Amino acid sequence: MPRPSLVLIPGTLNDADLWRDQIAPLSLVADVTVADITQGETLEALARQVLAEHSGDFILAGFSLGGIVAQEICRLAPARVLGLGLLDTTMLPDRPEAEARRLAMVKSVQNGSRFIGMGDRLLASYLAPQNISKGDIATRIQAMTARLGAEVFIRQSLLERPDTRRILASLTCPVLILCGEEDRITPMALHEQMAALIPRARFLRVKEAGHMTPMEQPEVVTSALVALVAEVTRQDKA
Repeated sequence: MPRPSLVLIPGTLNDADLWRDQIAPLSLVADVTVADITQGETLEALARQVLAEHSGDFILAGFSLGGIVAQEICRLAPARVLGLGLLDTTMLPDRPEAEARRLAMVKSVQNGSRFIGMGDRLLASYLAPQNISKGDIATRIQAMTARLGAEVFIRQSLLERPDTRRILASLTCPVLILCGEEDRITPMALHEQMAALIPRARFLRVKEAGHMTPMEQPEVVTSALVALVAEVTRQDKA
């Protein structure tokens, strides 16, 4: 049988470095590519771009904003999605206060404030406390967000975050729902609710991790995605 295709979708101000520790081991079991979601002005445009750049059927794994894009792909082309991984993401629109904070940051950048990527204060809310000084995680995140820059930040921040509960309830493929136990951006309880909606969901709670699970606990995330690929492969052979 041909190897499955696996498309990894990063989050806001993330690029392939988010998945640095997953790409090599996952490439042993699938043909792996990392999607670019830095250019589109709407969620649908991003989803259609991913669909256009990857032919045939595939397994999707989306982190944070990438998980929202993955759900939009499932809305547009459900038959092409063989398996789905949703990591530290959401199925709900922003709460008014969260949307207001996001738009205030956008306005500040548009008005000429110097854009430095993710600063120390914001970084502390994205990582479990024990991981802030662990290895090179903080340096990687700060470099990645600064590298992608203000224009990408504005575009991605202005994307609509829709209610995707109907999409999740309609899924028939194997689905991995994964969340850091100390995620304060998209909390654990939200992921438990997501998993409860999906007929074939497997829920994984990642210990000693905040929002940035692929970086904070790379081996756990890799193992979970390898298991998803294996489940899809077994299903195809049946």
